[in-house]
Amino acid sequence: MALKTFGLMGVDYEERIDFDRLRRERLARTKALLAESELGALLCFDMPNIRYVTSTHIGMWAADKVARFALLPRGDDPINWDFGSAARHHELYCSWLGEGRSRAGISTLRGAMLPAAGRAEDVARKVRVELEARDLLGEPVGVDVVEPPVLFALQREGIDVVDGQQLMQEARMIKTQEEITLLTTACMMVDAAYEELYRIMRPGLKESECVAAAAKVLLELGSEHIDGINAISGERCSPHPHNYTDRVLRPGDPAYFDIIHSYNGYRTCYYRTFVIGSGSRAQVDAYRRCREYLDASISLIKPGLTTGDVASVWPAAGEFGFSDEEAAFALQYGHGVGLSVWEKPVFSRLVSLDHPEVIEEGMVFALETFWPAADGWSAARIEEQLVVTAEGCEIITRFPAEELMVAGRRYYTAGGPLPTTRETESHLNTRRPTIDDVIASAAAEGETVPIS
Repeated sequence: MALKTFGLMGVDYEERIDFDRLRRERLARTKALLAESELGALLCFDMPNIRYVTSTHIGMWAADKVARFALLPRGDDPINWDFGSAARHHELYCSWLGEGRSRAGISTLRGAMLPAAGRAEDVARKVRVELEARDLLGEPVGVDVVEPPVLFALQREGIDVVDGQQLMQEARMIKTQEEITLLTTACMMVDAAYEELYRIMRPGLKESECVAAAAKVLLELGSEHIDGINAISGERCSPHPHNYTDRVLRPGDPAYFDIIHSYNGYRTCYYRTFVIGSGSRAQVDAYRRCREYLDASISLIKPGLTTGDVASVWPAAGEFGFSDEEAAFALQYGHGVGLSVWEKPVFSRLVSLDHPEVIEEGMVFALETFWPAADGWSAARIEEQLVVTAEGCEIITRFPAEELMVAGRRYYTAGGPLPTTRETESHLNTRRPTIDDVIASAAAEGETVPIS
């Protein structure tokens, strides 16, 4: 499987992303799994599922509204009910939907509309009419996420609502060539964001300024949406808070980031760890151990192995200071990446040891590890995204992470460059070596120091 990226425009002189094929293959995969299932139809409210089935999108601002919905009846094409004028726009510009299949339809906006307005009942009636027209009303309907009033209204209309999440997760788990190229391109953008962070990080810069700088790079390259950028530094590194603040970087700080964004809907989840100016031995050791656990898991990836096999090489929660696997969840972790940040398969000691999933060619997932430093406040966090190939895997996150990276200005003293590995207490940083120090250092190297 040749993994590659292209320029970000469509051109006539290269075969780049074939979006028509992307749409056809995603829908065909979902239809095939639906035909094999006991379901009569799929009803999707979750925007990534709607996009996968209909190839429509109106902006991530709508993701928390649960207002749009799409119905995929068995043996038929999808019908999409959309947010006001977006339905008309899709009728004009999304010809693949077919005539009459982009319609206006609004749910309850997470309860913001009064129940007396009857929006939940309107959604249910719309769905029932389509099922009746196809003799599917008696068949189970798989639903991904749903507001309680809409669920109850569907049931009152005689619709047998069952779990549709597993079918959609199964459909999205194996990526097409177009999806893999889009995911790889999204990672390329994060490569560039880390390059900028490496260039600008220095004492005095705030975590929030780091987030702004990374976001600027992503948006200028064509990112569709930035889900979030974690920026964690200094004393905030352990335990991992999963956010960013206005904390200011200081000399000797560890700083790790997770950059989550989408390109044409396809996400990244991509951690890197740095130290500012220098790192202590405890930080270097934590990074080394974090990298070893990550490399051990990556080395196992190939079709036929399981998520349990991979999770088994990670440390148990008690080995790094947590009471149980739920308390340590997502610190040693793996997850599918596609139109959502977390998809199948999931790698975690919490679930994978007892309920493993088989790794298959064409999966794209991220593996991420964490290790707290012996100093009690530093930590390392590294993550790689990869594509499963016939023989193993290929990593698509390219910013260097083999060893702990030192960002910030290189300092020089009268005796030469300041070491990039040193203790962070100022009295240790500045103390001049005594003759005893010199003799001890030489002895450790098997040398002698002449004393005059």
